[in-house]
Amino acid sequence: MISQSGAGSRTDARKWIAAGRVAVNGVVVRTPDHWVDPARDRLTLDGRALEQEERVYVALYKPRGYVTTYKDPDGRPTVYDLLSGVRQFVGTVGRLDLDTSGLLLLTNDHGLADRLTSPEHHVEKEYLVKAAHLLTDEQLNQLRSGVTLDDGPTRPAKVKRLRDSGKYTHFEITLAEGRNRQVRRMVEAVGSKVLKLVRVRVGVVTLEGLEIGKYRLLSANEVRTLNKKS
Repeated sequence: MISQSGAGSRTDARKWIAAGRVAVNGVVVRTPDHWVDPARDRLTLDGRALEQEERVYVALYKPRGYVTTYKDPDGRPTVYDLLSGVRQFVGTVGRLDLDTSGLLLLTNDHGLADRLTSPEHHVEKEYLVKAAHLLTDEQLNQLRSGVTLDDGPTRPAKVKRLRDSGKYTHFEITLAEGRNRQVRRMVEAVGSKVLKLVRVRVGVVTLEGLEIGKYRLLSANEVRTLNKKS
């Protein structure tokens, strides 16, 4: 509820709770998992009441070279540097690594965020890939069927060859799971590497109409569709 109020991130909330700065109904709590009923309980930070803010849903076209954390100890630019017009604190829905660009969703609706990142709901994520080699039909079929990674076999994927140019294959891959660096690891598992990776879709949300480094708010219809049960 602290992050939903816009006061800070979940990491911030845990630090504040451990420091004794958070109280529920006047009683200091030091357990991050303490149950709070927003309809009945009064939550305060340093004595100031916190209330849940309006839910916000953001689609950002993340550029390469930006990290998906709120603050970076190495001083690298973060995606939050691109959200100056968003008043509420919004958390990232999953992550895109430093060298990956494309669609990143952010929201203060943790229920929807959990649904979009849970493998149980099979929410599709679509990527455009430039491989370091010309890939054979057999290699693309391996990606379609699923490959074995160090954290287990992947689910079957949708794969479409877009074109071959020079020494490189450009293809589209759609996953219904979201492991760390999954596309890169899958391509490495079939004997190549990813030179360029762009996420172009999450569920019904696409990059259409977005310039790189810019964001927009999701429409009510997009939010309703993302919330629909599988």
